[in-house]
Amino acid sequence: MAHHTLSVPEISCNHCKAAIEGAVAALPDIASVVVDVPTKTVTIDGDAPLASITAAIVDAGYDVDAPA
Repeated sequence: MAHHTLSVPEISCNHCKAAIEGAVAALPDIASVVVDVPTKTVTIDGDAPLASITAAIVDAGYDVDAPA
C-alpha cells in the first residue's frame, strides 16, 4: 500500500478538511485520508494513483504543492 503526504497551502479550516477528505475518500483503493489543518498537509494511504489523488484535491478547489 502506498503512503503519500501532500502539501495543500490553502487549507485553513474544518470545511477545507471535510471537502478534501471527502473528495479523496471517494476514490477507489483509498484506505485512509487525513487532513491536518495546522500543518496544511494531506496524508493518504492506499493504492490509488497519485495523479488521481491530486486531481481530486484540485477538483475540490485546492492547489497541491510538491509532496510534503
